Amino acid sequence: MSSSNVTDNANPAYIEMMLQKFKTDPNSVDASWQQFFQGYELGIDKQETLEATSYVEKEVKIMKLINAYRSRGHLISKTNPIRPRRLHQADLTLDYFGLDEADLEEEFDVGHEIRLGRAKLKDIISHLEDTYCSSIGVEYRYSQSSEMRQWLHEKMESNANKPNFNKTQKMNILKKLTQGVGFEKFLGVKYVGQKRFSLEGLEAFIPAMTELFNQGSRLGVQEFVMGMAHRGRLNVLANLFEKEYKALFQEFEGHALPDDVGGDGDVKYHMGHSADVVTEDGNPLHLSLAANPSHLEAVNPVVLGRVRAKIEELYENDPNKIVPILVHGDAAISGQGIIYEICNMANLDGYGTGGTVHVVLNNQVGFTANYRESRSSLYCTDIAKVLNSPVFHVNADDPEAVVHACTTAIELRQKFACDVYIDILGYRRHGHNEGDEPRFTQPLLYNAITKHPTVLDMYIKRLVNGGEIIEKEASGIVKTFNSQLQEALDTTRELQDKTIQVNFLKKQWSGIRKATQADFEKSPKTGVKKTTLNKIAKGITDIPEDFNILRKLRKIIDQRRHVYFDSNIVDWGIAEHLAFGSLLLEGHPVRISGQDSRRGTFSHRHSYLIDEKDEMEYVPLNSIDKDQAKYKAYNSHLSEYGVLGFEYGYAHTLPSSLTVWEAQFGDFANGAQVIYDQFISSAESKWQRMNGLTCFLPHGYEGQGPEHSSARLERFLSLAAENNMIVANPTTPANLFHLLRRQLKATYRIPLIVMTPKSLLRHPKVVSPVSDLTKGEFKETIDDDSVKDAKKIERLILCSGKIYYELLDEKEKQGLENVAIVRIEQFYPTPKDQDTALHKKYGHCKDWYWVQEEPQNMGGWYYMRARLDHLRHDMKFISRKKSASPANGLMKREIAFQEKIIKGAFEGLSSKK
Repeated sequence: MSSSNVTDNANPAYIEMMLQKFKTDPNSVDASWQQFFQGYELGIDKQETLEATSYVEKEVKIMKLINAYRSRGHLISKTNPIRPRRLHQADLTLDYFGLDEADLEEEFDVGHEIRLGRAKLKDIISHLEDTYCSSIGVEYRYSQSSEMRQWLHEKMESNANKPNFNKTQKMNILKKLTQGVGFEKFLGVKYVGQKRFSLEGLEAFIPAMTELFNQGSRLGVQEFVMGMAHRGRLNVLANLFEKEYKALFQEFEGHALPDDVGGDGDVKYHMGHSADVVTEDGNPLHLSLAANPSHLEAVNPVVLGRVRAKIEELYENDPNKIVPILVHGDAAISGQGIIYEICNMANLDGYGTGGTVHVVLNNQVGFTANYRESRSSLYCTDIAKVLNSPVFHVNADDPEAVVHACTTAIELRQKFACDVYIDILGYRRHGHNEGDEPRFTQPLLYNAITKHPTVLDMYIKRLVNGGEIIEKEASGIVKTFNSQLQEALDTTRELQDKTIQVNFLKKQWSGIRKATQADFEKSPKTGVKKTTLNKIAKGITDIPEDFNILRKLRKIIDQRRHVYFDSNIVDWGIAEHLAFGSLLLEGHPVRISGQDSRRGTFSHRHSYLIDEKDEMEYVPLNSIDKDQAKYKAYNSHLSEYGVLGFEYGYAHTLPSSLTVWEAQFGDFANGAQVIYDQFISSAESKWQRMNGLTCFLPHGYEGQGPEHSSARLERFLSLAAENNMIVANPTTPANLFHLLRRQLKATYRIPLIVMTPKSLLRHPKVVSPVSDLTKGEFKETIDDDSVKDAKKIERLILCSGKIYYELLDEKEKQGLENVAIVRIEQFYPTPKDQDTALHKKYGHCKDWYWVQEEPQNMGGWYYMRARLDHLRHDMKFISRKKSASPANGLMKREIAFQEKIIKGAFEGLSSKK
């Protein structure tokens, strides 16, 4: 503990009492008081007690002044380059601390606290002003870590928070600044009016990130993964991620995607990129920039999931080897709720990444909204206080300060495994885009910006005035870079091949291919040998004798053993375990996360067992074989958007792993709709990026009300096109088993959306013989196996999910043999040949019915009508009436609706008994 901590709230009388105790016996006071008084004994030795007390009182007052600068100096720091800062009550005047100008010339030992040694008060204040009120303002005193606070004191106060760069370092900053500024100017001249969302006003970000990469590499970082929105992305791609200028100019010139690349592409300022670069010290460094939609901040959890996956599988659980960097806009970081979700995820088991570096490109305007319209908090970065993360507010017109803040941030992250924020305050030279007129909404601000010199001009002037460089040399650097850009543009315009180079399916994705229609006509064989299934079943039901699980849970485990080994059948929970276990034995890790996923919302999974005496955990799926892959399940925090994005990013990195996100109820997927719309359904089309994420969405009408019934099947079907996702609703344990195995055994990867059951988890008819797991494959459509002669069938009922078993019960109850019930297990992609075969078999039927429990305007009706329209124009439907709400909230009415649907499906048919 530093001496500042003991004096923050102490009054002079108390300090005098502690001083007398210290003089009598130094060991009679706490070590922190000993440290405090030892530093000041030299100044009060052999003085009278009264004089000593007066001296100590002043030292304490100055100590409080020092702590006030540390806590509140950021309020008056010179961080805004374009307009005066708002006035804040910083309370840093002498009289506020009971000091006056007469004290300014007096020397005090408290100068040791800020690394000055014994110093005059005026020099102490000057040092504090330089450290905490210049181009960098720092918030950190709320940190719970005294070690971190002390480290920052030493780091900042030893050099007044000003870097002492040598000429080589300054020249490196100048060159990267030239690239940042010159690139934007060049595009502005050559592509007038084209949207590029320029970095102008915040170009110091380029040299700052360059030095952050260099410093990170020195500290052991081997890879950085960055997520950012559109502003400044092209500059980052070119000048940090080394994307060829020629490739960027191709996009400006409107070149097309190659014919063998599917999808519709995306605008150039959404595209991702990766590169292997070499730092200034000669160290190899891998850089990745995640593709991002216009939905600001949506990429954040995706980046964190990617980093977590690499920490686990590529970097031997060492987070110091890979660092996530999230680049925010000032309006977005304070306006988007996803920021809180990822903050709350940062230190949770299963989601931590060892700390994230957050950089805010603060241009003080959100689209056209002034910062006063964008937030209620003092700073846009106040979300940092959720994790007590340090924040560096820095003036974008001082590139050396920006570099210093960023290198300090990466040092903090590596040393303390914490999130760190750098708020770079600059401006936006143009409107929201280059064709926008900002004076419509901020005339005064943009009058000032128009007259404001570029950061490059100011830095050159600074170096020239300091004798570091002559103007001719600086002009030569600028001219050389412009020539480089012009040469690249000339080469681009001379190209005969007008297609854009696309790099994908590299490294861990090698061997994966695009899915074709043929892949969905019939699934590959995914059966598992009985001996292997027996081994898995034994592993998940043999619990160590000394592990104390609840009696009720012991019965569940014993029942699993009995069902599998004695009855030779599997229910839903067993089939799921066997699918997971078989993949684990084949070397495929399995990860599942969501709210209550370890146990399962409906208590069917129990994949983690808890000792009732000491709450130790036992994971049966990790006890099958010593050489197996690992099963990991995490109960997520109460987040859908953030966690689904995280798991999407995780699956993006590990195509050989089964990655599952499970909604507590399927309806909760709507809280993560941005991820479905912007990534899961469209990433392959936009960015040529595949993903094999699996989503479990509990679905079914059991009278649990509007928010616990429907996973909104219709939403996913409206997103389905170009083989972009699988939408399935399996009704048997065996089909679930094969569906999960197909997700990894197929040589393509596309997202899998599974409507999973609730009441069916324990339905007596929802079982499969073990033999169905040892052979066969996933069945996209399940025919009615009770039909002996298809010609006798008068009505064909098509359905999906839970309602099948209710229809089956009614059919058996009425003894009907002239009706067939066929289950659609996979809605999309469509197995066209199977549809055709179905029509060939039952085309003679007078009535084809689609029966669903969802309202008419929801569920699968509209989709299935379109899917089968070319085969059957007169298909009828039975469902609940059109509704604004997914389900009824009253149990009795819900039951009545369901009964009406079931009865209606068989209306007009007579029993042949």
